[in-house]
Formats: sequence, C-alpha cells, structure tokens
Amino acid sequence: MLLRRFRLPSLLTFLLGLMIAAPSHAQNIHPWNSLSPEQQYLLTPLQSQWDTLPQARQEHMLQRTQDWMKLPPDKQQEIRERIDRWQKMTPEQREQARQNQHLYDTLPAEKQQELHEAFKRFQQLPPDQREALRRRWLEQSPEEKRQWLDHLGPRSTLPAGRAFGMPPRGKH
Repeated sequence: MLLRRFRLPSLLTFLLGLMIAAPSHAQNIHPWNSLSPEQQYLLTPLQSQWDTLPQARQEHMLQRTQDWMKLPPDKQQEIRERIDRWQKMTPEQREQARQNQHLYDTLPAEKQQELHEAFKRFQQLPPDQREALRRRWLEQSPEEKRQWLDHLGPRSTLPAGRAFGMPPRGKH
C-alpha cells in the first residue's frame, strides 16, 4: 500500500539522514534550478543540500515527489498533518513513537490487523473508559505493553495514539 511507504518516522528519518550525510563532493546531476516548481516545493527542506546530494539520492527523492503527486489530495493532507504533528512533538515523544513503531513492525500481519480492530473499538468507548485505558497503558513497562499487544483478542481495545507518545490530533 502506497501510504505504508510514507510512514512518518521513516520518512522524516530518511530526510534528516539525507541532509546530514550529504557529501559535498557529489556530482550536480539534477541542479536545483532544473527542478519543476512542484518538485522544488516538495523538496524545499533539502534545498540547501540539494546540489551536493549524490545522483542516486537525487533520483530517489525525485521519484518520491512523483509518488506524492499521484496521491489523492485527501491522502496528501493526511500525510501533511502527520508531519506537522511529528514536528511539534518533543524529542521524548518522538522516541516513544519510534519505539512503538518498532514494536508494531515486529508484530505478525494478523496481530497488526487485530491491533487496528482493537484501536477502532477503543475509539468507540466512552471518554472515561478511553482515559482509564490510556493511563493504564502509560504506566506499563515496554514488556507489559508487548504482552498486551500479544494477547489482543476480538473484544480487546487499545489506547489512542496519545498513549503512544503522540500528541492528540487537531491540538497543536
């Protein structure tokens, strides 16, 4: 699924890695001024390093812009909102989100699906029950959280993103 390729932590880590690790001796295959206005807009965070990026990195990022432009506007907006939330997170919240993403990635596909279903059930709970579950989740050790995830069932619920170190949606 195209959206899965745009997982926020991975995308941001990749972009930051490009900015930090860009060697200054790279060939200028795709100069900044040769990019289309759309490409320049999408690649603005890399503008100062663009002309020093290796050709393979430039081409990879240009392919990403093409993938982005093919996304429907609602998916683009969803990704922008995720990036915005990520940028507003504290370093501790980001680290918690990375740990949770790693935890999720280590789950088998069927457990990931159960997790999605449990989260949907969580969202349907009354606010006081959601808050109690979120508090319980936050108090757990990483091992206890892993056990909770390992034992999800058809009636299980899972705390909202805030419990995973993410700020609430729509609140910046």
